[in-house]
Amino acid sequence: MTTVAFIGLGIMGRPMASNLAKAGFDVVGFNRSAKTVDGVTMAGSIAEAVESADVVATMVPDSPDVEAVMADVFAHARKDVLVVDFSSIRPDVSARLAAQGAEHGLRVLDAPVSGGEQGAVDAALSIMVGGAAEDFEAARPVLEAVGKTVVHVGPAGSGQTVKAANQLIVAGTLELVSEAIVFLEAYGVDTEAAVRVLAGGLAGNAILQRKAPAMLARDFTPGFRIELHHKDMGIVTSAAREAGVVIPLGAVVAQLIAALNAQGDGGLDHSALLKLVSRLSGRGEK
Repeated sequence: MTTVAFIGLGIMGRPMASNLAKAGFDVVGFNRSAKTVDGVTMAGSIAEAVESADVVATMVPDSPDVEAVMADVFAHARKDVLVVDFSSIRPDVSARLAAQGAEHGLRVLDAPVSGGEQGAVDAALSIMVGGAAEDFEAARPVLEAVGKTVVHVGPAGSGQTVKAANQLIVAGTLELVSEAIVFLEAYGVDTEAAVRVLAGGLAGNAILQRKAPAMLARDFTPGFRIELHHKDMGIVTSAAREAGVVIPLGAVVAQLIAALNAQGDGGLDHSALLKLVSRLSGRGEK
């Protein structure tokens, strides 16, 4: 049985670790705060979690968190272990960590995911993977236990670059869906019916299908928090600037997300962009 050490058991990591256990992997987990996960044996430290692992998986919030975790992983994991980072971080950091891992005899992949909490629960995530092709193939059983669309997109750091593009599209779509909902409500139409017909036409998208019902109900229970999308928009705007690429609409949406985060709504789901659009329209959202 392949042993997987899973570090970071938050909103996304917890169901992913559980799905690995359901798929037959021997999963040892570690989280900074105490957690229990069905089928997962909890370790008292990163060193304990990784010491006998064949694969190390990480899912933590930001680049500094990944760097801190990897320092322990590199120090305590066995040689030739696969290290799969599911976190969403800066592409340059992923590329640098892959090089550092290689110096320790480890094979490192950046494998950020898209699909939110429900995608993690359903083992239906989209996973964009950067790293060596042979390491990707070796990691495929682990990746396919938690994801539905699993694609190798290039060398180290490429997965994070594609994830940045993903977050750019998601943020822009959330903003436009938010604007459309406020527009529809202002005219008193049946918004549920309107969303249903829009979702079936050329305007159809995953946000309308999966997020709009909760948005209409003003239910912003976090599946992916504003504060994390704020971090991701910082990554994509910085990376675009470094590449000399202009993303004017993305820059505006990044500022809207930053405003919502600054107003204390960082813990809400990123669909809470609807609240900001409503406020800007003078429609009384709190």
